[in-house]
Amino acid sequence: MQAFTTHRGLVAPLDRENVDTDLIIPKQFLKSIKRSGFGPNLFDELRYLDHGEPGMDNSKRPLNPDFVLNRPRYQGASILLGRKNFGCGSSREHAPWALQQYGFRALIAPSYADIFFNNSFKNGLLPIVLPEEVVASLFAAVESTPGYELTVDLAQQRVTAPDGESWAFEVDGYRKESLLKGLDEIGQTLLRADQIRAFEADRLARHPWLVKTAPAAH
Repeated sequence: MQAFTTHRGLVAPLDRENVDTDLIIPKQFLKSIKRSGFGPNLFDELRYLDHGEPGMDNSKRPLNPDFVLNRPRYQGASILLGRKNFGCGSSREHAPWALQQYGFRALIAPSYADIFFNNSFKNGLLPIVLPEEVVASLFAAVESTPGYELTVDLAQQRVTAPDGESWAFEVDGYRKESLLKGLDEIGQTLLRADQIRAFEADRLARHPWLVKTAPAAH
């Protein structure tokens, strides 16, 4: 998992509430058994004018010129600004995968659906909660200022605007440490690999009958 310390990036505004996971990555793309390649189909129903299916050449599909991520001023955006209840709907890790693989490193919204919120942290995507009035002011600033960027400092737990104004955000200590070190749950477990091996060796020494032996060959 990619570590997250401090990130400065262009902000793209998705001005709609209750963005569900099927809108983030439509259900037909969940057929893939891989964990990569979802970025081109992020917000597929909004980005393209035709119906998307796995395996299509997205470079040849007609783009929706009115969708925010297709506008030239937001190309290369790495911070997504959203409204309340972002990521609602069905549980699917593909949603944070698609956002991250598109190029987003952080999200800012007043609230998130719980499962999406948890899945984002597990996949190296930082979902930041800021008050609704602050988010509204950020939408206004992004709209009026081409090239508007924000700086996200995870260690200090602050989001800073170009004029120096900043806002604090809360983050669970375990999740913060995991992101700062770039460790998912498997990575955190492997940090204790020596202790796990020692525990298993001691357990088998005290309870040798737990070892399953192969039947003798005839």
